[in-house]
Amino acid sequence: MPIHDWHRVDANLYHHFHQFWTTEICRSLNAGLLPIGYSALVEQFTAGREPDVLAVERRPKRDRSPRPTGGTLLAVPPKTRHVVTVEERLAQRGNQITITHRLGEVVCVIEVVSPGNKHSQLAFKEFRDKAVAFLRNGVHLLIVDLFPPTPRDPHGLPQALLEIFGDPAVECTADKPLSLSAYQTGVGMTGFGLTAYVEPVAVGDVMKDMPAYLDTDQYVPVPLEASYEAAWASCPADMRELVETGKLAGEDE
Repeated sequence: MPIHDWHRVDANLYHHFHQFWTTEICRSLNAGLLPIGYSALVEQFTAGREPDVLAVERRPKRDRSPRPTGGTLLAVPPKTRHVVTVEERLAQRGNQITITHRLGEVVCVIEVVSPGNKHSQLAFKEFRDKAVAFLRNGVHLLIVDLFPPTPRDPHGLPQALLEIFGDPAVECTADKPLSLSAYQTGVGMTGFGLTAYVEPVAVGDVMKDMPAYLDTDQYVPVPLEASYEAAWASCPADMRELVETGKLAGEDE
């Protein structure tokens, strides 16, 4: 199903869709994609903010030798338009924390960007700062941004995030202003490495599956397109008509 132009409709309509979409993503992960010992949770408050979807690992930290089993685990690097790798030395090892949930350690966060995340400099700074904090503390990210660049992210959200670590050239272009971006991070004793997989997209495109990393080299493919389509089908007919055509039947009469 082609990506709709959510930028032209009221933010409350997208909020309704957003709720259903994140639930569908969570349902897909828990229905066999995640391996044994992992759970996906919708909108759980953690580390000072409320991510859309959390993936948590129940294995005790002291037992890191067994590999995850079951589910749909992939180790082959995903293919995206841009692949960017950066490294950063940490000034103090003590600055790193383990982000936990009652069910286990948080290993991945999935964010579906809302208009409110970019409507002001303060909101955008908070969103970006929390994303950077997750990465620097070893939490992998998947960010879906179906809204065009703003003065806060004039070259696209992936560029605005990655420029914190340097100046990688991953600008979204005029023909592909939206983005799907996955961030694989690995924290060591002196620093951390970060690889970003960025797929620019546009209104009318069909989304590809994107990786949600569970450790430094294995991920599950998140079915963005299938979950988007399922969430869309659950929306009221009048809402779908308004989003697709910009008006409702009889409004011109």
